[in-house]
Amino acid sequence: MASFTDATGHTISIGSKPQRIISLVPSLTEFIANIGCADQLVGITKFCIHPDFIFQQVKRVGGTKTIHIDQVQQIQPDLIIANKEENVLEQIQVLQALYPVYTTHVPNVKAALDTLSTLGSIVSQPSADRLVDQIKNNYQALVEKRPLQAKKVLYLIWKKPYMSVGGDTFIHDMLFHAGFDNVCADYTRYPIVDPAFIANCQADLIFLSSEPYPFRTAHFAPLQALLPKAMIQLVDGELFSWYGSRMQKACVYLEGLRSLHHQTQ
Repeated sequence: MASFTDATGHTISIGSKPQRIISLVPSLTEFIANIGCADQLVGITKFCIHPDFIFQQVKRVGGTKTIHIDQVQQIQPDLIIANKEENVLEQIQVLQALYPVYTTHVPNVKAALDTLSTLGSIVSQPSADRLVDQIKNNYQALVEKRPLQAKKVLYLIWKKPYMSVGGDTFIHDMLFHAGFDNVCADYTRYPIVDPAFIANCQADLIFLSSEPYPFRTAHFAPLQALLPKAMIQLVDGELFSWYGSRMQKACVYLEGLRSLHHQTQ
């Protein structure tokens, strides 16, 4: 019997390798599948779209914030993976009284790596350690190559109102590893930024994320009017915010962005 204490201080005991896993976290669903535990996944959310065969075949038990407790009970999992930010506390507390629930919290790259390593131990899958080591080495290399004069970025995740990312978020740390300075680094969570802030933030670049708001090139003009000298670019929100095995692919993507925007510096 092994015990694991999660990011909320809640401790679970796992007697053997979990055979019936429900993942309520899209990025961790992908991770669990990719480390060789696809067959153990018996429940996911409607936002767990990767890998596609899991999305198509595994029962969906609601959204990340609208878990259908009755459907979870029908499945009778021996492990539930949750997240402090993505899931609703009250729902997690109900599930904790019924099943082993391991709740994660991932505000930065280091926390992501620690989380993946622990989950690998919980599901008794040694391949997780190899994947975590690869990702760790790749992101360390990214940091070591940070440009001396990093360009300043306004990263937007929402429109009406415009919302950005604060210094305590995973996306902020991904920007740092990619070699960019977040103009909202002094804010917390996901601050609303009004037109006056945007006009005066002195950003060299504006990154418009593909999620959760689906920004398009049609949204460039109003922002360009506020920051005429800034370059505006659509970026892949999954690669900036998914903290599972997708971090491998994201590393290459971030390095490409840095090369693109700092080569003429």
